Amino acid sequence: MNRLKSKASVYLNRLIKKKALFITTVSFFIFSVPLAGAQEILSYGDAYVSGSIADAITLIPFLATDSTSGNINSMIFNGLTKVDKDLNITGDLAESYDVSDDKLTITFHLRKNVLWQDGVKFTADDVKFTFDIILDPRNAAPYAANFQDIEEIKVVDKYTVQFKYRKPYAPALLKLGTAIIPKHLLKNIDIKNCNFARDPVGTGPYKLAEWKTDQHIILDSFYNYFEGRPFIDKYVERVIPNQAVQFLELITGGIDSMGLTPYQYKYRTDTKKFKERFVKYKYLSRSYTYIGYNLKDPLFEDKRVRQALSYAVDRKAIIDGVLMGMGEECTGPFIKGTYAYNEEVRKYPYNPQKAKELLKEAGWIDRNNDGILEKDGLKFSFKLITNQGNKQREDVATIIQQNWREIGVEVEIQAIAWAAFITEFVDKRNFQALILGWTMPIDPDNYNVWHSDSMKDGGLNFISYRNKEVDSLIERGRETYNQDERQRIYRKIHEITAEEQPYTFLYFPYALPAVSKRFKGIEPAPAGISYNFIKWYVPEVEQKYTR
Repeated sequence: MNRLKSKASVYLNRLIKKKALFITTVSFFIFSVPLAGAQEILSYGDAYVSGSIADAITLIPFLATDSTSGNINSMIFNGLTKVDKDLNITGDLAESYDVSDDKLTITFHLRKNVLWQDGVKFTADDVKFTFDIILDPRNAAPYAANFQDIEEIKVVDKYTVQFKYRKPYAPALLKLGTAIIPKHLLKNIDIKNCNFARDPVGTGPYKLAEWKTDQHIILDSFYNYFEGRPFIDKYVERVIPNQAVQFLELITGGIDSMGLTPYQYKYRTDTKKFKERFVKYKYLSRSYTYIGYNLKDPLFEDKRVRQALSYAVDRKAIIDGVLMGMGEECTGPFIKGTYAYNEEVRKYPYNPQKAKELLKEAGWIDRNNDGILEKDGLKFSFKLITNQGNKQREDVATIIQQNWREIGVEVEIQAIAWAAFITEFVDKRNFQALILGWTMPIDPDNYNVWHSDSMKDGGLNFISYRNKEVDSLIERGRETYNQDERQRIYRKIHEITAEEQPYTFLYFPYALPAVSKRFKGIEPAPAGISYNFIKWYVPEVEQKYTR
């Protein structure tokens, strides 16, 4: 077997010897099954090692709002539903489901062959328990609003559970894909203060083997997974807070995959050696990057100020310079190209003169000729924060700082370690402006981010945006199943947020993953490349982390 000699490879092989990677004796052996109608053999074994900018925060899935926690949780847990490779809703823990004619009752028929990773059988009681926990206001679940219209959850029998709604809720089937947790382990436990966050038990294809804070998370494949044992024995997420270091680890064999920066994608990987070892992918991601303003800060109360700041940002320079052209301009909070995205909304092309006019109109004038605008004795000066380790966002912040300085706005940039960034600044609303990104759900319902009810503790409306018309539209969008009507609703929301600019919407980046060629079975689709990870495999002769 090939043994790479990089420090990272030595580190991982040392973990193997300690049995941190291969916990059970049987895992040391390679199992193979023939691929029907093909010459290649599907082999069990090996480890997939990926790099992450930040560590996970919690492995209680419905309390997690960060991408690393979400990624790990998706490996450990299942929901009632999921989306397939073409983004169609299908059953997961539910074998099938029925929706009543009035759209008020959804009945799920559960799989009978599902085990929790401790060997206990999964039942309808676990489903009801999970949603009861989410709906308990004491737990301040960030996505509780997705389920607030549920009137009753009824366990019909051991493998049948029924959800009754007060009024129709169009995204219900998608939202009920929330991960289910085990009642037998968590009954009468304070979910916000329990060991489960660090030692979870799910029904998913992988189970937690080891979590060393700010170092790595190691998952073992779950042999009794109801869809079949995953071919890759280990899933390892290494915390590498710098993308340049991640790339070094990639090319020296310390990790098998990473999301490339545009510069890495375009220049560092355009070599024969890299192409021999890795496959690169490129597609528009379901995410956008934005500047969010704390609307409780007096600096940002006037929409003319926010509009001015948006006019003063040179998005073309950001997309061409920082993203190397690998992104597209964003004007609002919906997936580009979908029925909800409104191409006709107000746009903010780079126009410093227009920005200055709006600021003057709002009362901001450079009264002492020091280059910084003032109003009522207050200088237009504030702090713009983002997370450490994401050079792309830091470069974007630098361009924005220069853009705003040209119109008389003084900005200090501060990059903060991810965990502190979320817990001490975002969650506590302890910021003036920030650069962040949202990954968007398939359904355009955006209650959790834009409805004023989500300003409360645990909610994701941390910029404190409040608009009665938007609230009403969001509520109507949830209640109608008619897509033409939903289109009108969400395009109106897009129009209003584009006018008010509670965010300066920046860009949709391209997803640029690179994966080692030894992993087979990857089939790019609208859902990306990871949707079928349990079917990925490494031929026996190419396996690297084996005994």
